[in-house]
Amino acid sequence: MRYAYGISAALLLAGSAATLTGIGPAGAQTAANDSSVIRNLAPRAGAPMSFADLTEQLQPAVVNISTTQRVRVTNNNPFAGTPFDGLFGNRQRGGGEQTREAQSLGSGFIISADGYVVTNNHVVAPGDRNATIESITVIMPDRTEYEAELVGRDAASDIAVLKIKADKPLPFVKFGDSAAARVGDWIIAIGNPFGLGGTVTTGIVSAIHRRTGQGAYDSFLQTDASINRGNSGGPMFDLNGNVIGINNAIISPTGGNVGIGFAIPAEVAAPIVETLKNGEKIERGYLGVQISALSEDLADSLGLEKNQGEFVQRVEPGEAAQKAGIQAGDVITKVNGKAVTPDQTLSYLVANLPIGTNVPIELVRNGKTMKVNAKLGTRPSEEELASNSFDPDAQDDAMGQDDNGASAKATAEALGLSVVDLTPQIARQIGVPSSQKGVVVSTVNPNSDAGQKGIKRGFLIVSVNRQPVTNAAELDSAINSAIRSKREAVLLQIRRGARDPQFVAVRLQDN
Repeated sequence: MRYAYGISAALLLAGSAATLTGIGPAGAQTAANDSSVIRNLAPRAGAPMSFADLTEQLQPAVVNISTTQRVRVTNNNPFAGTPFDGLFGNRQRGGGEQTREAQSLGSGFIISADGYVVTNNHVVAPGDRNATIESITVIMPDRTEYEAELVGRDAASDIAVLKIKADKPLPFVKFGDSAAARVGDWIIAIGNPFGLGGTVTTGIVSAIHRRTGQGAYDSFLQTDASINRGNSGGPMFDLNGNVIGINNAIISPTGGNVGIGFAIPAEVAAPIVETLKNGEKIERGYLGVQISALSEDLADSLGLEKNQGEFVQRVEPGEAAQKAGIQAGDVITKVNGKAVTPDQTLSYLVANLPIGTNVPIELVRNGKTMKVNAKLGTRPSEEELASNSFDPDAQDDAMGQDDNGASAKATAEALGLSVVDLTPQIARQIGVPSSQKGVVVSTVNPNSDAGQKGIKRGFLIVSVNRQPVTNAAELDSAINSAIRSKREAVLLQIRRGARDPQFVAVRLQDN
């Protein structure tokens, strides 16, 4: 079989050589890969040939990290407390809780001669809520073991700092500049995949600012270098030997490497590591807005390009955004001179700025570009932020009997909604103040875009395209105006009960 493969390879190589030899100049233009052009762009001599010298220099600073955990488990022995209890091994007699040991393995790297070690938080965090960490062990490449102290950790960025004590200075590495990384750059990953110590893999930077839906610090370096379980917390080096990332996660249908791995960029990790190392609390910048991606529907309703900014759903009272004059319905396009995009979200840009920073913000309001300055506050915990999220799918059917009498034709045909004017009685039924203005949804076509987006009977429509509506006739007029302007969608401001209004872009139906 080896011989057959060898023959095939030889034939393929020979065919390629013959083909390449027969290619002549295609014309007066210089080829994209002409030697006069390529010699200034190709990797420096030796870079693709061997990484041995670089690996030998860096590997002593990369460590294996092991934890021992104690996990509480419930004894489910149905014969507990009976003479048959012993038939089920070492389960605790009499039922109740017992404990078992668990272990986790990961990687890390030393960042100072006196023994500070960086790794991922999930490497040294309990495996579940019933577990507690009993010990953390750092294992050097020469198999020397040290008991480690947890100095600090940050779940949001998935970074932890440990400290070990040695009787001699330890080898260490420094962070580099991940902002200078480019797609196609060579990288080296060193770690302990599957507990196999000192494993080296190489590849390139496949993408930068890659989002995976992991929160405010969701901006990774992507690589095709082999990253597997146990590589978590290990360093990603550039060819100058600087740490430009902390290996963190993979995407895989099988659990093994398929060439899509992610690392926390050094520009994000380094300041967090320094803060944890100094025993300080991690605090992040906060603007105080609830936002939505500028989807195609939202963009169409506003007459803007999609994905060029993020839409402000709500402004938190008393926070930086309100003080700066930002309003619900604005589209924030730039923060501190950086464009807000799906790759660099508003949350990411703001969270990475120091608290108290006066930040210039560019936004679009009613089609006009504006600039404001906001002094950033402190970002609440992820749990607090989640508790304020809008749930458009929850049921609310407090209106009583349906009444289509006040519903307007354009609203019904273009939006798939029937509406009624808001009366004091309906206001009490749907839980809004008697002073509130708007029109109430009485029925929804479930096949309409409005129905698909969670608008339900009893929801109050406050405005259309940021123009207030106080009765069904005004709503109908606003919809007709949008149709005449050849808008494909309209922006509705919806209120549900006592909750704050939310904006929803609804696509107009063809009739």
